[in-house]
Amino acid sequence: MAVLAVFGITHVAMSGSAAVERDGLHRGLPAPTWSLADSSGRVVRSPPVKPLQLVVFTDHSLKSFPSLVDGLKQVTSESAELEAVILLRSPSQIAEPVLRALGLADIPVVTGSPSLYGRYNVRVTPFVIFVDSAGMVRASSLVNYDWQIMKLRQLAGLPLATVGPATGRFRRLISAAGA
Repeated sequence: MAVLAVFGITHVAMSGSAAVERDGLHRGLPAPTWSLADSSGRVVRSPPVKPLQLVVFTDHSLKSFPSLVDGLKQVTSESAELEAVILLRSPSQIAEPVLRALGLADIPVVTGSPSLYGRYNVRVTPFVIFVDSAGMVRASSLVNYDWQIMKLRQLAGLPLATVGPATGRFRRLISAAGA
């Protein structure tokens, strides 16, 4: 398993920034459907019951992005219409305690699989994808800062026809949102 992880990291590093910009699912595409239980047994589903779901692809390394943690707290506290979930790639004994210590106690943490990450086309974390209740991707990007979460939330609120399917990643999405 460790050898596969090294190969994966090497592949991403050699692919360059253009490859990272292609990560995620394009706006307007259907997102994978799943149902997973968190550590308390609560089942989280995608697509969500609420109008919008923020799927955060990360692990305990989120502690390296304090601004992003602040952005997650802000965006989840601002809207009752938004459901957030942290989706781990694989089981981790330390991820949930670290995420809770960072103040993300209200966000369920579920464990997916490398194949689920693959269906979302996510290789590098932290990455976020907003999914609406119809199961459509509203916005997606690699993120490192709170302002990126806010801009993606803004974009996710726009009608799909306003922006259309993305052909690039975050810079193009932000300019399309008028920022």
